[in-house]
Amino acid sequence: MLKKPILIAEIGINHNGKIKLAKKLIDLAKKYNFDYVKFQKRDLGVVIPEHQKYIRRDTPWGLITYFDYKKKIEFGRKEFDEIERYCKKIKIKWLASAWDIGSQKFLKKYKRKVNKIASAMVTNIPFLEFVAKEKKHTFISTGMTELKDITKAVKIFKKSRCPFTLLHCVSTYPCPEGTLNLNLIKSLKNKYKCDVGYSGHESTVSPSITAWFLGATVIERHITLDRASWGTDQSASLAEEGIRELTNIILKTPNVLGDGIKRLSKSEKEMRKKFKYWD
Repeated sequence: MLKKPILIAEIGINHNGKIKLAKKLIDLAKKYNFDYVKFQKRDLGVVIPEHQKYIRRDTPWGLITYFDYKKKIEFGRKEFDEIERYCKKIKIKWLASAWDIGSQKFLKKYKRKVNKIASAMVTNIPFLEFVAKEKKHTFISTGMTELKDITKAVKIFKKSRCPFTLLHCVSTYPCPEGTLNLNLIKSLKNKYKCDVGYSGHESTVSPSITAWFLGATVIERHITLDRASWGTDQSASLAEEGIRELTNIILKTPNVLGDGIKRLSKSEKEMRKKFKYWD
């Protein structure tokens, strides 16, 4: 029987550094029955390569360096304390993907029951080992990787006896549907003998539903209030119309599928009687 997948609403950096906007996105996820909202956490001094720090970029705050832009949108302790408080208030769970060990230590203070590995972090072996030692169920996105990279990650988590779910992912924003390769969900499940979910960056809904039918136990989608908003992830996100479509289909599908037992209903019997002209 097809079970409802775990639904993760990736807010990421679509809040553009504004806690009020983050709360509106949390409300949107809650309205449509997502299980988690997800954020990101970085130590900017660690994760931004030197060659990128001083590239100038046109932003809502003017023409500033990439490093200064990232500082504008990075949440700190004050904002995450408010996220913790607000999610408890409206009763929705939250998690975040750390991009460095210091940020993972920062997130541990909130005692989340699950972890998330971003696609960009899968080849960072010391980081994977650090997270796996926590032994919390971990969602591992697999964009920007080769099979050998996924195999190394799986070995690390199995060695630490840390439960995990792989998330098939193609890390282009937005992702053209022709490159999604959703059958890889089945391939990953067969190869690694584990649960596999899907983290999508396309601008449409149907691939997520297809992923679910292919066995994805987790569906993660970026969400936004407006796909035309400023920001790198907005166009690869679902706005309210798409979110509504996604969750409505998932909620009504089990009822549509039924139990597979053939029955002749009372209304069908009446219809048969109407058309039958033979004995």
